[in-house]
Amino acid sequence: MSRLAEETTTTARDALADVDVALLPTGSVEQHGPALPLGTDFMAAQAVAGTLGDRENVVLLPTVPVGVSGHHRQFDGTLWTDPATFEDYVTDIVSSIASHGVQKVVIVNGHGGNDGALRRVARRVRREEVAYAVPWNWWGGIGDVLEDEFGMGITHADEIETSMLLDVAEELVREAALEEAEAGANDAWGEDIHGANVGFDTADFSESGVVGHPTRGSREAGARLLDASSDELAALVEWLGEQDIDHLWPEAHR
Repeated sequence: MSRLAEETTTTARDALADVDVALLPTGSVEQHGPALPLGTDFMAAQAVAGTLGDRENVVLLPTVPVGVSGHHRQFDGTLWTDPATFEDYVTDIVSSIASHGVQKVVIVNGHGGNDGALRRVARRVRREEVAYAVPWNWWGGIGDVLEDEFGMGITHADEIETSMLLDVAEELVREAALEEAEAGANDAWGEDIHGANVGFDTADFSESGVVGHPTRGSREAGARLLDASSDELAALVEWLGEQDIDHLWPEAHR
């Protein structure tokens, strides 16, 4: 796998000639409680994307670290951008790599708050027949592993994200603060009032910024998550690489 940022303009020409699919990691720099680093989301996405290092037909683009995180703004260190700004920025990156001949892109995402903007990116570049971009969350497709290990889906700074970070960036996890993180956590995202979720900001319902039970995380579970996610990404890249780009564009008006 070529890492674009490490190429020169002359070596990039040769490296990209054999590339079928570009990987673009995206995430966030936002609070993940007192135990996990602010870069948890982009670090996880970056780590999963990096597991495809032995594939010659893939190029790894530089990570987009800051995402749609305004709902965490009350917590120190959080950075955020407007959804429209994020959408335009990612669209420009996808369009840039497409201009060099790589029109198939998997956006390897680590932050749920980016989902809406990334779906709009995908529709936009496809509609304009610039590129075919697939937004993909690293926890997508591994529901069986999440259920087996944790009996739940991902929330925020929980046992799932704690496990992943213990595997990919153990030195950045403040394990002594996991109990503090859990003591101020909420069990669910938001607060339901008569069927309406009124938890607009994380600070509305979580004292520590955490949702879930981070003390239940483990390195062993994190290694299993990384392996399972890597397998799903590899399968997606293989499928995308085999597709004829002309068959991926929108259908004509019926």
